[in-house]
Amino acid sequence: MAKFDHKSQLPEILKKHNLSILPITRGSYIISQFEAYKSFEEINTEITKVTFPEHIESIDYESITSESMAINCAYVSGIIADFMEDEKILPVVSGRMSSSEFEFSINNNKQDTKLLIKVSNSQIEIDGGYEGIEKLALIEAKNSISDDFLIRQLYYPYRLWRNKVSKKVKPIFMTYSNDIFSFYEYDFIEPENYNSLILVKQKNYIIHQEDISLGDILSILEDVDIIKEPKIPFPQADNFKRIINLCELLLKEDMKKEDIVSKYDFDPRQADYYTNAGMYLGLINKNSSQLIYSLSSKGKKIIRQRHRARQLSLARLILEHEVFNKSFKLYLEKGESPNKKEITNLMKGSYIHNVKSDATLMRRSSTVISWTSWILSLVNTD
Repeated sequence: MAKFDHKSQLPEILKKHNLSILPITRGSYIISQFEAYKSFEEINTEITKVTFPEHIESIDYESITSESMAINCAYVSGIIADFMEDEKILPVVSGRMSSSEFEFSINNNKQDTKLLIKVSNSQIEIDGGYEGIEKLALIEAKNSISDDFLIRQLYYPYRLWRNKVSKKVKPIFMTYSNDIFSFYEYDFIEPENYNSLILVKQKNYIIHQEDISLGDILSILEDVDIIKEPKIPFPQADNFKRIINLCELLLKEDMKKEDIVSKYDFDPRQADYYTNAGMYLGLINKNSSQLIYSLSSKGKKIIRQRHRARQLSLARLILEHEVFNKSFKLYLEKGESPNKKEITNLMKGSYIHNVKSDATLMRRSSTVISWTSWILSLVNTD
């Protein structure tokens, strides 16, 4: 009840009063108006390709189902060594441990002041610790995509190990979704200031997959059949990567709406937007009587495909819908992304289920632009 990895997961009573919660001992917590979370910065869209060692049989890199498996895969494939720029890096620490004792200041989110907090033997957990010649990397791993993260997950381990080793301690956040390993290296420029972290480096990796060409996308565009629009709300979910990630999570288990909200970085409204988007594409089913979401048979088949086939299958699902198909063709004609007004005009000339007002069409147009851009982002330009 005291673990909220993302700001959106905070209970309404805490949100209402701009409150957050942090542990200060193994069994006690402090609640106050402080800045506990940090938004992710998207600075790099390039993806570095790596190869997987042929002699490793115990890890199936095409079926990574947990954060620990993702970290192990990143290690044996050389991703961690590349990101840390140290070929001699080795696994050294992981699991739960005591934080020891330290003090820090944290920003008040309502006033230009700081609060001093003392921590004494709070429990911390490190997903992966890797030591090299000059650095100790402490990794927090997630197999879900989010807008922000709880700084404590990096800061408490950083403060513990900064006092234990003479080497530079590198706090790192890693996410794994849609076969992409994304690494974010941070630095606390004032070690005793919780909010002093800055992003030092960000890099994305994929275990080598066959490239997707513009010709592959054009082939889909040429032979795809436009389907009848489903009686499901027209998508309002701009981040297509998060739709894929939601499907990956549903592949592991069916979930109720409250499970999606509580376990992952969705507020209730976002959960509706993204589950509806999955249903619109035929990837997700909803049991209305029990309010349980699950992957459809089509969704299971697509999400289990290898990376290239999966991306092309998802692109086909999008282009089966008239508005998205027209938008993509307009993108190709113009050589640049259509604007919202142009997309809104396309939507007016097509059947859109239960969307009538110009204002609503304009809001939905951003999803059309985002999904169209996602399809084009699949094309390898090297």
